[in-house]
Amino acid sequence: MNPSNPTVPIAKVADWPALPFGEWEATCDTLHMWTQIVGKTRLALTPLENHWWNVPLYVTPRGLSTSAIPDATGAFAVDFDFIAHQLWIRTSSGKERSLRLYPRSVADFYAEYMSALRSLGIEAHINRVPCEFDDLTPFDQDRHHASYDAEYVDRFRRILIQCERVFKEFRCGFLGKCSPVHFFWGSFDLAVTRFSGRAAPPKEGADRVTREAYSHEVTSCGFWPGDRRFREAAFYAYSAPSPPGLDAEPVHPAAAYWDRQLGEFILKYSDVRTAPAPDQAILDFCESTYEAGARLAQWDRPHLERAAK
Repeated sequence: MNPSNPTVPIAKVADWPALPFGEWEATCDTLHMWTQIVGKTRLALTPLENHWWNVPLYVTPRGLSTSAIPDATGAFAVDFDFIAHQLWIRTSSGKERSLRLYPRSVADFYAEYMSALRSLGIEAHINRVPCEFDDLTPFDQDRHHASYDAEYVDRFRRILIQCERVFKEFRCGFLGKCSPVHFFWGSFDLAVTRFSGRAAPPKEGADRVTREAYSHEVTSCGFWPGDRRFREAAFYAYSAPSPPGLDAEPVHPAAAYWDRQLGEFILKYSDVRTAPAPDQAILDFCESTYEAGARLAQWDRPHLERAAK
């Protein structure tokens, strides 16, 4: 048993470590900006795919990766290694550069990263203003986000690995169009999205990003570490467009609920990591929120879902 909490087995703590937002908020913000810098590199150098699927990062055993990005000389990839605490830029020609991840400002990280790209012959011009963040200081001027707590970064890595595994299991039950399990650096969350196959009505006032992301009906679920609006790590789920009555639908497990401020279903990470079966709690949440949204929106479920064996 875990001496600090006799009700939680040690193995479960290792698989699902605690991630109190207040304990690593400064590190989370800094890491968020670093992933945006890397993610915007992929955005700048790849052609637009439906729903912006050309821009996310992907979970690896050691952290996050852009996967291969085409370049004039072939291809390259950028990998966050949260075990060795290094950022690697590797090219198809065999050249590579690395940056050490440690407490330093976003501006310093940006300068060294862009210099490393140029040294490899990679030219990437990115928008230096953060996306979906409450501080719009350009990356090259941001010297106040400068934290890196390696312990909490590793906890985040371990949680992402577990969440990706469970989300992939959830994804297998759907035969219709479905996103990969991918990490959006704008909102700083890991997500998987199912599609009905029908176009969605245009959303009034939507910007270019939102119009492309929600051009078709979706239900989505994911994990994110929290932010200033909601200061807890949590699993979330929503439908877009949201069918009438979705907020009143019962979902599982019992700890899940509809958050009126966020406009989506929430299952706190702290309730998952202390559950008798965390995997099943996440799967129940994903399935029940999907079923509620798909039923109310009258999706063609017999043709979209894989029959249970």
